[in-house]
Amino acid sequence: MNLQAQWTQEKGKGYYKIGVWWLEADEHYTNTGLIDPNATRGLFITNFFGRYGLNDKITLIGYIPHTRVYQNVQVFSSGREQIPGEQFSSLGDINLGVEYQVAKNKGWAHSISLSLGLPSGKNRGGSDGSYQTGDGEFNQLLRFHIGKSYQLGAQHFYAKVSVGVNQRSKGFSDEFHANMETGTKVFKEKLLLLLRSNTIQSFHNGSLDASNSNGSIFANNVEVVNLGGELIYQLSPKISWGLSGSYPLSGRVLYRAPAFSTGISYQP
Repeated sequence: MNLQAQWTQEKGKGYYKIGVWWLEADEHYTNTGLIDPNATRGLFITNFFGRYGLNDKITLIGYIPHTRVYQNVQVFSSGREQIPGEQFSSLGDINLGVEYQVAKNKGWAHSISLSLGLPSGKNRGGSDGSYQTGDGEFNQLLRFHIGKSYQLGAQHFYAKVSVGVNQRSKGFSDEFHANMETGTKVFKEKLLLLLRSNTIQSFHNGSLDASNSNGSIFANNVEVVNLGGELIYQLSPKISWGLSGSYPLSGRVLYRAPAFSTGISYQP
């Protein structure tokens, strides 16, 4: 749990995490930003994330998810069953990437990264085809990162910002991505506290209609402003446990519900 402002791994060093991410929602943001109800749906994603230092400048990145989508039973007010529940699961969309450290000096770090989103999930599933575990398109997310280590009194912090453009295929709109994060360690540097905010904004230059997607995270023209945080506790010199949450402050074509994740990481 190094607080230095950097992302790339040292040569031959790695960071590996097995985790789960989930949300359950009974309402969503429409394509105009209004809030509408929907049948209670949930997503549960089991995932593996890894980073490996090819050398001191270049880090390889991988993310492999298995996604479960479900919908709860819908009933009349009298209690009589109306529509049965349903679920669908499969391998999700895999992401493979590389990050290059441009510069690192005097507490500052600069890097660029390229992430490739593979259409390994299913863009149609379940009885009506709406139980998606992927978007069915290939995309490339290019980002620029900048970070800084700083101190307030005796407490050490770091902050980092990244901005980028996600180029999507098969009629999906391209997107602008921005992320901000700051953190510090407490309790004899055993606990890392993180505060995060991120946004995705669509360029609306695609051809797919998303007005009836009802919050699917794999829809076209998804937009969001998220606020969240994470606690990471160091169980041993190499193993840590994390718990995080986030909430969409505003959005379009997106579920309106908190999302949570937890996982165990290993850093040899």
